[in-house]
Amino acid sequence: MAIFDSLSDKLMGSLKKLRGQNKITEENIQDVIKEIRMSLLEADVNFKVVKSFVDSVKEKALGAEVLSSISPGQQFVKIVNDELIRVLGGTTEDLNVSGKPAVIFLVGLQGAGKTTTSAKLAKYIKQKYSKRPGLVPADVYRPAAIDQLKTLGKQNDIRVFDSQPTQKPEEILQQAKKWAEENMIEVVLVDTAGRLQIDEDLMQELGRLKEIWRPNEILLVADAMLGQQSVNVAEGFNSKLGLTGLVLTKVDGDARGGAALSIRQTTGVPIKFLGIGEKSDALEVFHPDRLASRILDMGDVLSLVEKAQEVIDEKTARESAKKIGKGQFTVEDFLKQIQMMKKMGGMESLLGMLPGMGGLMKQMKDMAPPDKEVKKIEAIIQSMTIKERQDHRILNGSRRLRIANGSGVQVADVNKFIKQFEQSQKMMQQLMKMGMGGGGRGGGFPGMKFPF
Repeated sequence: MAIFDSLSDKLMGSLKKLRGQNKITEENIQDVIKEIRMSLLEADVNFKVVKSFVDSVKEKALGAEVLSSISPGQQFVKIVNDELIRVLGGTTEDLNVSGKPAVIFLVGLQGAGKTTTSAKLAKYIKQKYSKRPGLVPADVYRPAAIDQLKTLGKQNDIRVFDSQPTQKPEEILQQAKKWAEENMIEVVLVDTAGRLQIDEDLMQELGRLKEIWRPNEILLVADAMLGQQSVNVAEGFNSKLGLTGLVLTKVDGDARGGAALSIRQTTGVPIKFLGIGEKSDALEVFHPDRLASRILDMGDVLSLVEKAQEVIDEKTARESAKKIGKGQFTVEDFLKQIQMMKKMGGMESLLGMLPGMGGLMKQMKDMAPPDKEVKKIEAIIQSMTIKERQDHRILNGSRRLRIANGSGVQVADVNKFIKQFEQSQKMMQQLMKMGMGGGGRGGGFPGMKFPF
């Protein structure tokens, strides 16, 4: 995640200084502790949280018995990882969707992304809980928000109450009760009005809405780009309404990450989701342990497996595995792999979930970004005829020139791709023979239906 890149770089740079040490002492961790403190402060983490974090790390490090099977540096990284998990909340907090219907209020300031988050959350609930969600636009002060939510509902096949800008929010909520019952809505998501800043009128209105329809959840949608300001916003809303959870948006931006590391500790309210883009599926459940691993470049293989299982069809995976084993894997099959990978978030996103890949990707910064290369390959394949995709061996000079012209690349790029594809074919076939392809089950990772 872009938001934690700078913090990750600095923390990993500090921790590398413990390499080669025989044991953890106050002397050899002094500079490391100091650098960690500065890294967190520069990331806009609340100073009280920073003090608590570094004091705890230091105390545990000096009192730790270093295991013979790992180095002092590895032991120290584990201590930092455990403290990051604690600061981020410790455990994953689930949504409360019990009741008939369950009611979820989304609150927050203007521009934080409440409306798009409402639609993302509705889609998530539909997929995760197999419940019928319904959206209620209650932001009458920004008519565009009502239209936007109706459009998003239509795009994602989610029912939306027909709110009108001329109505009062209280009236909308009263009428939405009957609408939810008639349409058998199981989870109602209310997109409430925002303001440029917290004011008494907004809080009184939200208080009245809370009395009309008691919510299971009151989720604050907070902009991670605001840093410490988002912590202040969370404290303000929590003191007036009693928040049950937080959704941090824009974590794919270039903010410093301090909000995520401060907000749980300062408010006591759990982060439940992260908004990682504009698309309707760009919402991640917040797992403190997985995020800590990603910050320390230890990867997030569990999330990678989950993404794979969401988008990869088992039948297609098995068919791909059989083709690989028989040496029948075609360029057409390769295109399908690329398209599935894009559904999982793209090459850069996937690489970022593998242990140690964060640092490697930064070393490769002068090379073309992986997703840019993938896009070029996709254009080359899509410029081929079906016959050429099924059998790339028929590609002579004139065909390769036509493909290059059609995809906007050089003939050398086409030649390079074909050569790489043939090498990949051989490599995958060898892996299958060695039994690393999952025994024909379509995946080499345990529990992962992965087709290559």
